[in-house]
Amino acid sequence: MNWSKAVTAGAAGGVVLAVYEFIMHGVIMGNTYRSMPNVFRQDTNPMWFPVVAIVMSITAALLFARSRSAWGAGAKGGMTFGFFLGLVAFASMFYTPLVQVGFPYYLTWCWGSISLIGWVIFGAVAGSLYK
Repeated sequence: MNWSKAVTAGAAGGVVLAVYEFIMHGVIMGNTYRSMPNVFRQDTNPMWFPVVAIVMSITAALLFARSRSAWGAGAKGGMTFGFFLGLVAFASMFYTPLVQVGFPYYLTWCWGSISLIGWVIFGAVAGSLYK
């Protein structure tokens, strides 16, 4: 495993993931979140969102690099990895309505779908850069 390539691929994938999440959560889903002030905080510093996306992506890229032989090379292998990672994220979203009062069930499906697609996109970027 090449650590510098993995961190670089993860950081680049993280930037792409952060942009994707901004579009999905900030632009497309933004009004939904604003309409539920009792469920979602509106005072959070927005700079934490890309930071968290990049840290998650670097971690995911290290996992991808470590298990790369199972996924194949290039964007296709990265997308396969991202799909399975996205499935884990999708399934974990069903925990949220069980622990948050007032969390709408339909958002579980929205968040799961957004996460799954985002991780597939991340995988394509990471797989393309980690050669």
